[in-house]
Amino acid sequence: MRHLVIAGLLLAGTDPAAAQEIRRVVPERAPIADSVEVPAGSRLVYVSGTVPGIADPSAPEGSAERYGDTATQTRSVLRTIEQRLGEHGLGLGDVVMMRVFLVAPPGQARMDFPGMMTAYREFFGTAAQPNVPARSTMQVAGLVVPGWLVEIEVTAAARPR
Repeated sequence: MRHLVIAGLLLAGTDPAAAQEIRRVVPERAPIADSVEVPAGSRLVYVSGTVPGIADPSAPEGSAERYGDTATQTRSVLRTIEQRLGEHGLGLGDVVMMRVFLVAPPGQARMDFPGMMTAYREFFGTAAQPNVPARSTMQVAGLVVPGWLVEIEVTAAARPR
């Protein structure tokens, strides 16, 4: 009988309905979360580094013009991530961590952070989708294709089904 009580207590602790909500600590009006707490039992989905699609097929192969400026590339990448998350029954509002890799546009020494943020703000922290993830953004020397200026990977989390 004692074993049944212990087993019952252990199973009670794994009830998916009892799972806590994902907790985001976001300063007022901030575009990213300071931190995100994902409770035990949550489903995690990792989306590999995602790169932009072709914006102008007539532009030279491997050129930034073929893929667009940083804002255009960021929009393309976030749409693809949204689609990949949808395959798991999730959306951009479920993203808890984002890593953004930016390359400086041709002729510039620094990444186009404002361009990335312009597109990012269209997908995160909006009236339609108010959640924002924790995020790191870094400039890298280059990506696999010379014209790519943006690569983003995300981790999404949701309560168990």
